[in-house]
Formats: sequence, C-alpha cells, structure tokens
Amino acid sequence: MSEIVRLTCPMGRKRAELWSGAVLALAGAGGAAAAFAGLVGVPEQAAQGALRWGAVALGTAVLVAGLALLADGLRLRVPVLEVEDGEFRYTRGRYIVRIPFADVGSYYVLRGRTRSLGLCDVTGRPRQFPSVQGRRASRPYLPLTGLTSPDKVDAFMSTAGIPPRDRSLTSGR
Repeated sequence: MSEIVRLTCPMGRKRAELWSGAVLALAGAGGAAAAFAGLVGVPEQAAQGALRWGAVALGTAVLVAGLALLADGLRLRVPVLEVEDGEFRYTRGRYIVRIPFADVGSYYVLRGRTRSLGLCDVTGRPRQFPSVQGRRASRPYLPLTGLTSPDKVDAFMSTAGIPPRDRSLTSGR
C-alpha cells in the first residue's frame, strides 16, 4: 500500500477550551479596559474608586483565566492513525507507535467514555504498548478520544485492510 490512509480523531475538549478561553480573554480584556477607562481623569469619591479598581482586578483575573485556558487548549494533542508503506502508525504529540503492517493481525475498539484501539498480533494475542503518559506501565490499547466514532475506526481499519477481532466464543459453525 503506497498511499496514506489517515484517521484524525476529533477532540471536543480541545475545541471547548480554545473557544471558552478566547471568550473569557476577550470579556476580561474588555471589562478591565472599560473599568480602567472610568478611573482615568475623573476625580471620584473613595468608595467609587475602590469599586472601579475591584472591577479592573476582576477583569484582569478573567483575562488571565482565559489565557490559561487558551494555552492548555493549544497544548492538547489529537491522536492520528495512519497506514503508509507497510507500516501502521499511531501519533499523539511526541508519542509515536510504529508497527510493521505484517505484524498487525486484527483490531478491536474499546467503547467507553474515552474510546481506545486495541491491536492484536497475527496469533490473536493483544499487543502491549508503553503508556502514553510516559509512566512505566504498559497497556494493551491506544487511547483515542471520546468523540471518535467506532464506525469511523471500523471504516478506517477496513480501508487499511486490517480485519476486526472475532470476539465470539463459538468457532463460527
């Protein structure tokens, strides 16, 4: 197979953090600027000045929270599955798993809050992968995202030519 077959998992959390961070940053900047503009050049009573400085501080805090959400949203990495030139590849940021295509026998999708992809070798045993988080533990699956449709994973794997794992207890008679 010389062409690239690719599946990019959707990341709802990334989108939510980016959009909410942008909204918070804009609201905080606007609120702080409006409150600060009310302070400049107008002599006021001490109580009103303190209220305006409180509004500036609140706007600044909302701005910082929005920027923190934006930074965290930009830091999140989306999992990508690829099959190219006889190699199966899973990429999530700097974490990359490369397996020769001939060593992949079948696959299964773990359903749940966060979907995961399990790969089996040609004898049917689940493969072990190092942890995505860099911990010492190994796992028999590759984490996808919660918005990843199992049907899309099935379509990707059938396009790549990897059969699903038969989970039935009977021999198929």
